[in-house]
Amino acid sequence: MGQSAAFFDLDKTVIAKSSALAFGRPFYRDGLISRRDVVKSAYAQLMFRLGGTDEQTMARTRDYLAALCKGWKVEQVQQIVAETLEELINPYVYAEAAVLIGEHQAAGRDVVLVSASGDEMVRPIGAQLGVDDVIATRMGIVDGRFSGEVEFYAAGPSKVDGVREMAVKRDYDLAQCYAYSDSSSDLPLLEAVGRPSVVNPDRALRRVALERSWPVLEFRHPIPLGRRLRERPAVPVAAAAIGVGVGVAIGLAIYGRHRRTRAALA
Repeated sequence: MGQSAAFFDLDKTVIAKSSALAFGRPFYRDGLISRRDVVKSAYAQLMFRLGGTDEQTMARTRDYLAALCKGWKVEQVQQIVAETLEELINPYVYAEAAVLIGEHQAAGRDVVLVSASGDEMVRPIGAQLGVDDVIATRMGIVDGRFSGEVEFYAAGPSKVDGVREMAVKRDYDLAQCYAYSDSSSDLPLLEAVGRPSVVNPDRALRRVALERSWPVLEFRHPIPLGRRLRERPAVPVAAAAIGVGVGVAIGLAIYGRHRRTRAALA
C-alpha cells in the first residue's frame, strides 16, 4: 500500500456535472421518483452548491435523501446505473482529471473518489476511471431495499472522517496526501491534507485558495472515455495556474504551468 494518496471530489471536479442529478431522468423513467422529486432534488443541489454547508442544511439534505430512497430495490438502482453510465457520465469526464488521476497512479499513489453521491453511483464511475477506492454516502439496506437510514453521509466534515479512517487503515501520511475539489463545502477535506488544490472553484473557495496560495486548476475538456483512449490527447492538467505571481508574463505562465504541476506531483 502507498504511503500517500490523492483524494478527488467527483462532481464538477472529475466530471462536468452532478452525478446524483445525472441519474434523475432514468430514475424518473423507471418510476423511482416523481416529477416533483426531480424539481426538489435539483433545488436542493443548487442550494447546497450556493453555500448551504452549515450543519442544519446538510442534515436536511441527508434526511431528504434517506426518505426519497426508502423502499427502492438496491438491485434496480445498480441496474439503472450500469445501463446508463455510458450515456450519462462517460462523456462528461474531464480529460484533465483523467490525466491527473493517471499521473498520481503512475507515481505510486492510491487514488480515492470522495463524493456525497451514493456508493451505488460512485463506485461504477470509479471503475470506469480505473479507481477502485471510493468514499461515498452509504444507505442502510434491509432485505435488498434501502431502509431509509443513512449509515454514512459523505458530505462536509463527514468526508474528512472517511478520509482519516482510510488513512489510519492504510498508514497514509495526510501531510503528504493530495486533495482536489471545486466546492467550499469541501474546505475541511482540503485542509486535512498537506497538498490541496482547487478545481473550477466556486467564488468562496477561489477566495480561500488565493489567500492561502493553493493551486487553482481549471478543467475545461470533458471527453468520452473511448476518445481519450483512442487519441490520448495531450491536455494540460492545469488550464490556468492562478495566483503564483501577479506580474508573470502570460507567455511564460502558459509554458510553465504544466511543468509546475508535474513537479508538484513528483
